[in-house]
Amino acid sequence: MITLLHNNSCSKSRCVFDYLEAEKIPYELVDFVNHPVSEQFLKSVLQKLNLPVEALIRKNEMLFQEQFAQKDISEEEWIKILIENPELMQRPILIKEEAAIIGRPFEKVVEFLKK
Repeated sequence: MITLLHNNSCSKSRCVFDYLEAEKIPYELVDFVNHPVSEQFLKSVLQKLNLPVEALIRKNEMLFQEQFAQKDISEEEWIKILIENPELMQRPILIKEEAAIIGRPFEKVVEFLKK
């Protein structure tokens, strides 16, 4: 089963959501903005992505620019910041078993789902 970490205000995330629906691909939806994930869950996502936490940070967001851009922040601190400020997290994220991807560009999503 696919897990979709979703932010409904994100057009790319909605695109993946619509694709899963249209293709009738079973999935579990995790609305991480309205229902923040746990620290343990986020760490497991990072492990499945095989990426450092920095890869999940949306550095073009105003919140990042105003509050975090000039600070030296540890990986553990970033995990807490992302849980408290989910709008800073890249999206969508798709998880399938022990693998995960950030679903950008969309072609990457289709390729991931076919594996």
